[in-house]
Amino acid sequence: MPRIPAAFQREAVVAIAAIGLGVMHARAQPPAKPGPIKVYTAKKIVTMDPGWPEGTCVAVQDGKILSVGRTMDDLKPWLEPKGAVKAIAPYTIDKTFEGKVVVPGLIEAHGHPLMGGMLYRMPLLAYLPTMNPYGPEFPGITSMEAVAKVIKDHLATVKDRTQAVIFWGYDVVAMGKHLTNTELDAMTGGEGGVPVMIWDASEHFVYANTAAMKKAGVTNDALKINGVQAGADGKPNGQFLGVTAGSYILVPQLAPLMAPEPARASMKHLMDMSWKNGVTTTSELSLGALGVDSGLKLFESFYNDAAVPMRCVVVCDATAMLAEKKDGAVAFVKSLEKRSTDKLIYNGIKFFADDAFLSLGMQVTNPGYTDGRQGLWITQPGQPLVDAYRPWWEAGFQIHTHANGNGGIQAVVSALAALQEIKPRFDHRFTIQHYGMSTPEHCRRLAALGGLASVNPYYIYTRAEFNAPLVGTDRASTAARLRTLVDAGVVTSLHTDSPVAPPNPLEEMWIAANRVGYFSKQVLAPGERITAMEAMKMVTIDAAWTLGVEDKVGSIAPGKFADFTVLEADPLSVEPMAIRDIHVWGTVVGGEKFPATDIKPLAMAPRVEPVADATPKEAAEWLAVFTENGEGGHAATLASRYGTRGALLDVNAIAAHSDQCTMGFWRAAGPLLARARELQSR
Repeated sequence: MPRIPAAFQREAVVAIAAIGLGVMHARAQPPAKPGPIKVYTAKKIVTMDPGWPEGTCVAVQDGKILSVGRTMDDLKPWLEPKGAVKAIAPYTIDKTFEGKVVVPGLIEAHGHPLMGGMLYRMPLLAYLPTMNPYGPEFPGITSMEAVAKVIKDHLATVKDRTQAVIFWGYDVVAMGKHLTNTELDAMTGGEGGVPVMIWDASEHFVYANTAAMKKAGVTNDALKINGVQAGADGKPNGQFLGVTAGSYILVPQLAPLMAPEPARASMKHLMDMSWKNGVTTTSELSLGALGVDSGLKLFESFYNDAAVPMRCVVVCDATAMLAEKKDGAVAFVKSLEKRSTDKLIYNGIKFFADDAFLSLGMQVTNPGYTDGRQGLWITQPGQPLVDAYRPWWEAGFQIHTHANGNGGIQAVVSALAALQEIKPRFDHRFTIQHYGMSTPEHCRRLAALGGLASVNPYYIYTRAEFNAPLVGTDRASTAARLRTLVDAGVVTSLHTDSPVAPPNPLEEMWIAANRVGYFSKQVLAPGERITAMEAMKMVTIDAAWTLGVEDKVGSIAPGKFADFTVLEADPLSVEPMAIRDIHVWGTVVGGEKFPATDIKPLAMAPRVEPVADATPKEAAEWLAVFTENGEGGHAATLASRYGTRGALLDVNAIAAHSDQCTMGFWRAAGPLLARARELQSR
């Protein structure tokens, strides 16, 4: 095919680089001298600094907070210094937030940007409504008939009937039953039908039809794997319960979704969902679970993109690191800290104790479950758990542990006590993640040992009424304790563990302050409610504390990143039941505004300003190439990968496209095409 004229390529690349690449480089390298100061004014600024709790203006310079003022007079030492000292920089005043409330950038203290986005983009079988950042929410599926219809309707659109089709969100507790291969075969065309896997809402259970088991090579030998279930005939029945069994059949089928383009699309989906809800710092609490080196490459490429309006704190998955790096795992994870940037911060290691809360695979102690079921361990309690922790504890890591049932929490607290006997540590930030079903004694002992908690409030809001028949009304209602933790002195954060729930800090606060059930609308365990201020701490400064980044984010204070969430009302002043209804204008990250109205679906290409003139001949040659390839040509455009201006900030991709004349890049720069058409018409 004809090549795009070199001169036109050079002009386009230079122009696009001027728009984007210069910004990225400016942030990556400290400026030689302080840049200009921007002052944001607001109706109210909530700082979360108890000594300077409010303001109406904040000065920002070089992406960080310079000073917070109750009035503009408080900023004069920086803006209009007296005496012989000259003003350190020119300043401007931005009144965009004049009638709004600015709070510290909200934090998702336990998320999964890749897996969460991946699952939200799969065909859904979720029982409850599910947020879509680009349009109406998914309404939810509440009957087996509806499940079968969604599966059949989707399979009717599938062209490649040899690849496994994965659905997500089936809620085994809400639906009241496990699925089997026999049931799925009836929905999917029998043994010779499309391979189908159902990934449940907890992400810990997988159900497969016969075709999927055949494709995965499942034989009777698989019954030796913890969690692989057998039917009456003694053969695998399509139920793969728990992380070990689920990963065995599912992970090999995820390879197509882990390719760079679909993986970035998944991360963008969850990023936009988070951005829409005011999140400025998210987290990945199991990096490596879907591949260590590929995960690192993906996260570093995505979050270090200057156009991505979010930071991410990364905690590595211990099992994955040990499997791939073996004896070098501890040293390898430690080395990642040196790769941290302002946008992507490595800190900590993650373990798993018992199984899932949503599927009720967690360990529940005496009197157990009402139906007599037995929970699952991911890591055996007692000495095996202590031994797993020990090398990381002794190396000084912050340790996070997934624990859901009161049996799991008991095992983790006891292991922490054993570690403190082996090597006492202060400010270790050992954090129990999820903290589902617990006792007051667990809270007090965790506090005595210096431990922290990160709690999923959706365990009370959307699960208590499902769980009461199986664990008792009292234990279901006191799940996700908060008042007991706060009164015991345990620093606590809130999270959604997306995709367990969409990242929505205002709704997390609302649940924490009100504790109403999703179905009954009744208050559940009112003694565990907390104040709006306590809840706000749990999605700002205390969330930063449990992630180990409180020196960077979590409050609006001098020296921290200028990350703000901009709201239409003050969550500390409205009635507690109104907190989640507050509209989010958008965010400020590193001092730059990111209104939520800028969120666009993946298919929408970014706008790029026209570049310098090309000759009519160059334009004609370019259009000839474009026409030859047509809209069905190189469809994997940078815009389809990212859907934001970040498409224009990938240095390697730009170089490759320019050198190889891959038309997808030039189509992403739509206005360039318009300019070429204009030149051709002269």
